[in-house]
Amino acid sequence: MTSRLKEKYDNEVVSYLLEKFEYKSIMEVPKLEKVVINIGLGEAKDNPKSLESAIEDLTLISGQKPVVTTARKSIANFKLREGNKIGVKVTLRGERMYDFLDKLMNIALPRVRDFRGVKSTAFDGRGNYALGLKEQLIFPEIEYDKVDAIRGMDISIVTTAKTDEEAKAFLEKMGMPFEK
Repeated sequence: MTSRLKEKYDNEVVSYLLEKFEYKSIMEVPKLEKVVINIGLGEAKDNPKSLESAIEDLTLISGQKPVVTTARKSIANFKLREGNKIGVKVTLRGERMYDFLDKLMNIALPRVRDFRGVKSTAFDGRGNYALGLKEQLIFPEIEYDKVDAIRGMDISIVTTAKTDEEAKAFLEKMGMPFEK
């Protein structure tokens, strides 16, 4: 069983982008490569319990077990040592990636307070899109009563698009709610 978003890509998005950008081959059409979700935890060095709850939250949201990230360098001003656990991240590909993006665009983002759309300026110049969320409570899997702290997260959507213009048209057609 394929996800709704994958079917939409195959049935609508490919033909639309072929026509709009006049690609010579179907292989030139941008597609999703991966989605990386990252939660940075500055407080993890003092409170190891926060790391466990962040892992739990990210596992519920993504449906996949996250990897613990560690500090690469020691920074005295932040009281940080090399090798300290400072965050969790998960890389989604294939079916899980499409399911997560479908859930993000159609369920989670509309639940953000005063939501007018995501910024259309957060492209990196190479066709990838980055998005920051202030709280994990917008996802339906997270129960409000069981949350110990409100944590934000960074979501990077990596596409095979060559330019920001191509990536924006691609994500817009996929259903990403950009602000007008």
